[in-house]
Amino acid sequence: MRNRFRNRFGTRSTWILLLSASMLSGCSVGPNYHRPSMQTPPAFHGPDPSQPAEPQTASFADLPWWQVFHDPQLQELIRTALKQNYDVQLAAERVTASRAQLGIARSNEFPQVSLNPTFSGGKDDENLKSNIFSLAGDVVFQVDLFGRYRRATEAARAQLLGTKDAQQTVILTLVSDVASDYFLLRDLDLQLEITKNTVRTQEDSFKLTQLRLQHGVARTLDVLQARQVLDTANAQIPDLERQIGQTEDAINILLGKYPGNVSRGQALGIETPDGWTWNETLPPQLPAGLPSELLERRPDIREAEQSLVSANANIGVAKAMFFPQISLLGSGGAAFGHSQFGADNIPAPLGIGTYTAGLSQPIFEGGALRNNLRYAKSQERQALIGYQQTIRQAFGDVSDALIGYDKYHLVRERQEQSVKDLEESVKVSLMLYKGGTATYLSVLDSQRSLFTAELTLAQARNNEYQSLVQLYKALGGGWK
Repeated sequence: MRNRFRNRFGTRSTWILLLSASMLSGCSVGPNYHRPSMQTPPAFHGPDPSQPAEPQTASFADLPWWQVFHDPQLQELIRTALKQNYDVQLAAERVTASRAQLGIARSNEFPQVSLNPTFSGGKDDENLKSNIFSLAGDVVFQVDLFGRYRRATEAARAQLLGTKDAQQTVILTLVSDVASDYFLLRDLDLQLEITKNTVRTQEDSFKLTQLRLQHGVARTLDVLQARQVLDTANAQIPDLERQIGQTEDAINILLGKYPGNVSRGQALGIETPDGWTWNETLPPQLPAGLPSELLERRPDIREAEQSLVSANANIGVAKAMFFPQISLLGSGGAAFGHSQFGADNIPAPLGIGTYTAGLSQPIFEGGALRNNLRYAKSQERQALIGYQQTIRQAFGDVSDALIGYDKYHLVRERQEQSVKDLEESVKVSLMLYKGGTATYLSVLDSQRSLFTAELTLAQARNNEYQSLVQLYKALGGGWK
C-alpha cells in the first residue's frame, strides 16, 4: 500500500513539475524583434532633380514579366529558364535544407523518447532455463525555462524565410538576365543586318566607281577610297558574328542547356525606304510606385531583414545559456517470460520505473559564454548595417534605372533624327557627285557617317531596352 501511494505521489509530482516548467517556459530572455525605423524619401530621385516626380500608387513592377516582355519567343525562353536553370534549382534545394534545419531546431522543444527492447534466454550448467523479453523506454525533456530553444527556433524560422527571399532574388535576377541577353542578341542581329546592308551598298558603289574610272570620269583615288569603306564594313561582320555566338551561349547556359543556337522572335527594328520602323513602342515614362513599398517588393531587402531577425533571436539564445538548464528524465519498462529451475517456474518481474530531475548551472566557462553573447550582439549589429545598406542601394538602383530609361529614350529619338538627316545627306552627295559638282570624298564621308550613325542607333535602342529591364529589376518586379 505504501509503495502504491509512493508511486502515485511520484507520478503526481512529476506532472506538477512538468506543468510548472511549461508555465515558466513562457519566459524568453533576449530582445524581441522590432523592425528598425527607416526614413524613406517621399519620392524616387527622377531624371530631373528640379522637378521631382510625384509618387504613384501603381508601379511598373506590379506587372508580371509576361506583360512586360511582349516577345513570345522571349517569354518561352524565360519559362524554360525558370524550369531548368541550375541556380533556381539550387535555390529551391536551399529552401528545403532550411526547412529541415527549422525542424531540427524545433525538435529540441519536445521530449525525446526512445525504446530499447531486448530478448534473452538459454540454459546454464545448473539446469536453469530462462526466456525473458523486456521492453524499456526512456524520456528526456529539456525544460526551456528561459527560451533558449524557442529563440533558436525563431532564428531558424527567420533563416528559412530569408532563404525563400533569396530564392525570389534568384528568380528576379534570372528573368532580368535572360531578357537582357535576349535584347543584346537582337541588337547584335540588327547591327549585323545594318553592316551587311552597308556592304551590299558599298559593293554597288565600288562597282560604279570602277565603271566611272574606266570611262575616264573618276580617279583611281576614288576607287581606293570606296574600297576602304567596303573593307571597314566587311571587317566588322566576323566580330559581330563572334558576339552573337557568345551571347547565344550565355542564353543557353541560363536556360540550363548546352551552348547552341537561340530561336529569334521579333526584330528590334526594320529598315524601310521611309526610315526605321520599330516593332514595339516603349513608353517615355513608367510609374515607379510608392518608395515605401520598395521595402516589401524587393526580395533582397526582405532577405536582409530576415537575417536581422535571426541575429536578434540568437542574442536570446546566447543570453539563455547564462541561466540554469533543467532536465527531466524518466525511464520505465517491463519484462515478460519465466525462468525454470527443476520443477519450479519463476516468473520474470513485470515492470520497473524511475524518474529524475537535474539542474545544470554554468559557473566558470573561461569567458566562453560572455564572448558568445558579445559575438551574437556583433552579428546583430552587422545584420542591421547590412539591412540599412541594402535599402539605400535599392533606392540607388531605382534612381539610376529611372534616369537611364528617360535619357536613353531621348538619345534614341535624337539618333533617329540624325540617321534621317544623314540618309538625306548621302542622297544629295551622290546626286552632286554624279553631276560632277562634288568629289567622291564627300560621298564617302556621308556614307561612312551614315553607317556609324545606324550602328549607334541600334545600340541606343538596345540601351533603351536594357534600361527597361534594369528598372523592372530595380523596382522588384519579375519574381511573382
